[in-house]
Amino acid sequence: MSVTHSFSRLTLGISAAALLAGSLLASPAMASEKIRWQVPLAFPSHLVGLTTPVKHLSESLKAISGGDIQLRYYEPGELVPPFEIMNAVSSGKYPAGYTWIGYDQGSIPALPLYSGAPFNMEPPAYLAWYYQGDGKKLLEEIYAPHKIHPMLCSIIGPEGAGWFARPIEQLKDFDGLRIRFAGIGGKVLEKLGASVTMIPGGEIYQALERKTIDATEFSQPAIDKMLGLDQIIKNYIMPGWHQTLTTSHLLVNQDVWNKLTPQSRALIEMGCESATLKGFAESEWAQPAALAAYQQEGVKPQVLPEPVLRELQRVSNEVLDEMADKDPMFKRVLSSQREFMAQHATWHGMGYLPRDYYQHD
Repeated sequence: MSVTHSFSRLTLGISAAALLAGSLLASPAMASEKIRWQVPLAFPSHLVGLTTPVKHLSESLKAISGGDIQLRYYEPGELVPPFEIMNAVSSGKYPAGYTWIGYDQGSIPALPLYSGAPFNMEPPAYLAWYYQGDGKKLLEEIYAPHKIHPMLCSIIGPEGAGWFARPIEQLKDFDGLRIRFAGIGGKVLEKLGASVTMIPGGEIYQALERKTIDATEFSQPAIDKMLGLDQIIKNYIMPGWHQTLTTSHLLVNQDVWNKLTPQSRALIEMGCESATLKGFAESEWAQPAALAAYQQEGVKPQVLPEPVLRELQRVSNEVLDEMADKDPMFKRVLSSQREFMAQHATWHGMGYLPRDYYQHD
């Protein structure tokens, strides 16, 4: 066969594929299903990287489906309180919800391992474990008894370790503190003598102002600034040892999900994958500017001394092991994460430049 003939056949093949793709996109079957979901949020929709991905998700799905898929999201408390989203989706009260799933650790102990755990993976490794490893499959298994289909729909990097009236120089400085702290990190601080409470993000400012708590963590620098936490306390501690990443998930009622066409399910899954990438980019872009603004406003950043971090890691591992002994699914997820972290450590340690190669003031 001549080169000219081969090229001609290739051109015809590409043209045919393009025509087929165009006809599929124009076909009513691609997005003929009308989806109108009310979606309650756990956090305000403007929090960069944490909830802003839901806006990207809703706009993208509406555009790609020609208006057939529309997700209307509602601010915290407009439909249900933030801590009640899982139950509202599970019961079918609402078809879907967008939330930080660590809020439901009381009923599902393994969930904080997915929403952000102490001394866990950083976002790139977590995404590898979630999509390529056991993560997604195990999470779907966790939610199956609750009639929920979960989808990762946002990921951001480490939080700040929190806002404290005084610097933390040793573990005993946590003893006696009244502190708002989420997830497994809260259990670690309880073991160190702190009095830990869990309140929604929208109530933290008032709690600090009224001095019902002495200290708090919530999220990353840019998000904490949106909540005005720097207006009350000027001592900001990093890094976020207790949450090396934070995720948000779109939870969909399983019966609702099962009734969707394969095309609709695929579009929503891809929408969440796109939102996860978009949110991570937004978040990484926002943090340096927030830290610079803090310094100009007199906020004193502190990096925890390494000996304190090592001790926090030791206590965290004790707490994780205790939780694993009490819950088989927690143990399965933790074992899977630890196994992958051990494998990934070689690449992480040798493949990337050490952090001190990146100069900063």
